[in-house]
Amino acid sequence: MLLGTLKKDREIKALLHCADNQLDAMGYTEHSFRHVSIVCQRVEKILAAVGCDEKEIEIGKIAGFLHDLGNCVNRKDHAHSGAILAYTLLVKKGMNYADAARVMEAIGNHDEETGQVASKLSAALILADKSDVHRTRVRKLKISQDGLVDKDDIHDRVNYAVVMSDIAIDKDAGQIKFLFQIDTGICTAMDYFEIFLDRMKMCKKAAEYLGFEFMLEINDYRLA
Repeated sequence: MLLGTLKKDREIKALLHCADNQLDAMGYTEHSFRHVSIVCQRVEKILAAVGCDEKEIEIGKIAGFLHDLGNCVNRKDHAHSGAILAYTLLVKKGMNYADAARVMEAIGNHDEETGQVASKLSAALILADKSDVHRTRVRKLKISQDGLVDKDDIHDRVNYAVVMSDIAIDKDAGQIKFLFQIDTGICTAMDYFEIFLDRMKMCKKAAEYLGFEFMLEINDYRLA
């Protein structure tokens, strides 16, 4: 089964729209096709760097595309409900049980509250997902006409401050880096750590599972 087939699937598109609409109603950041597309690209980049074959990479990209599907059920425990939902859908649409189970495992472990790094797929998904912090994820209705966001909403403020985010993989140095450019007039590096510390701890474990050191650079300064 190829990712391109799933992207055209009406049932899956409907569920992804439902998931993002629910998060929009709750005031959460964007979790729609923009986010999952970036996660897919970064999963591919990571798995290719650690020497995975094309099939493994494709399975990882499918996990990336479906990883937030559980938000159509409920934000709470979305990784678990989404994992089961993804497995059921993939088997129904023709994926073999073993590959669908690997997608389920990766999705079920991607959230920092309960997730554990248990495979290359889960490690890559964790890193790809947590690296997508960017101002375009802030809902348009939460941005004022003068381009400001609520200073008391730290999640929106931190995301809106990030004008560039990427993953760099240095195989020679054995490092996986999160690279962020932040408008420090909107938030500070400490604001970032205040809300994302648990995520960074999880990313460190994910990078180490893949045999890499995890690093975080904000405005060209190494912070972790």
